Amino acid sequence: MYTGLVGDIGGTHARLALVDEEGHIRHPVTYDERNYPSLTEVVATYLEKTMGRKRPERAVLAVAGPVVDGEIQFTNNSWRVSEGELFVAFEFQFVRLINDFAAQALAAPLLPADTLRRIGPDIQGADFAPLVVMGAGTGFGAAGLARSERGDVEVAGEGGHGAFAPVDETEIEILRILSRRFGRTSIERILSGPGLFNLYGALAELRGTPATLADEAAVTAAAERGDALASETLDRFCAILGSVAGDLALTYGARGGVFISGGLAPRMADRLETGDFRRRFEAKGRMSGFMAQIPTTLIQHPYAALVGAARALKRPAAGLR
Repeated sequence: MYTGLVGDIGGTHARLALVDEEGHIRHPVTYDERNYPSLTEVVATYLEKTMGRKRPERAVLAVAGPVVDGEIQFTNNSWRVSEGELFVAFEFQFVRLINDFAAQALAAPLLPADTLRRIGPDIQGADFAPLVVMGAGTGFGAAGLARSERGDVEVAGEGGHGAFAPVDETEIEILRILSRRFGRTSIERILSGPGLFNLYGALAELRGTPATLADEAAVTAAAERGDALASETLDRFCAILGSVAGDLALTYGARGGVFISGGLAPRMADRLETGDFRRRFEAKGRMSGFMAQIPTTLIQHPYAALVGAARALKRPAAGLR
């Protein structure tokens, strides 16, 4: 017996699953969004495959971007969808769209220890203190979780569109190079899949070295082979990620911890642990002592947003707005 449908709809892939009566994720399937004209087509395909003519009563879909009045225009693809549209198309009793990183924030306290990897000192976050989940994939996302004995409340945001703040001469030059191309340079212009390639190109220009690689996947592969410029790119990416993680921890007062997710960070786990990520995280001047008490953790769970959507599915407030 399935109690609901959950989804994690990013800028590249759509992941859907069913939730059983015990709250477990069942039958997860990942779809390439390029093959579908709309989210409703993906949902229809999934439900036909898993349930035939039956329909779950409830649905919570975690989506990559801001949800405004129950509707989203995706930031990194052309899809637009509303709760009302899904309600009519599939006759759910209720349906809710939530930000994908808000879903991961809901999931963070529930994830098994063997799906988490501590980056930096093995310290515990403060009880009932806020936490943050952030990460880079097709774009960059971030959300907070306000915690108390009375319950948790997710706080969605669009932190990836905040401005990039350089901290040394190299990053000042990177900002100058990217500003000539983009004008205002957001965090997402660097901390994302496309952003990693932007960073590679900027460093190539700065070093006077030909940028011979074609995309972010090629940069990652070249770094694994020991290519100097590609390795410098990944090291700089991890360092900037540490600075941004620290800024978000300060913004949210996240003494409960900062969790790193997204498609890129798990592939850089060793660099995050041995490189400048944690040093840059703590390097906040007069607040460095405060930062040293905040744990940083890499999420390695493959379906964290689905876990968070399943948690949201249980709440009475999860309904058509």
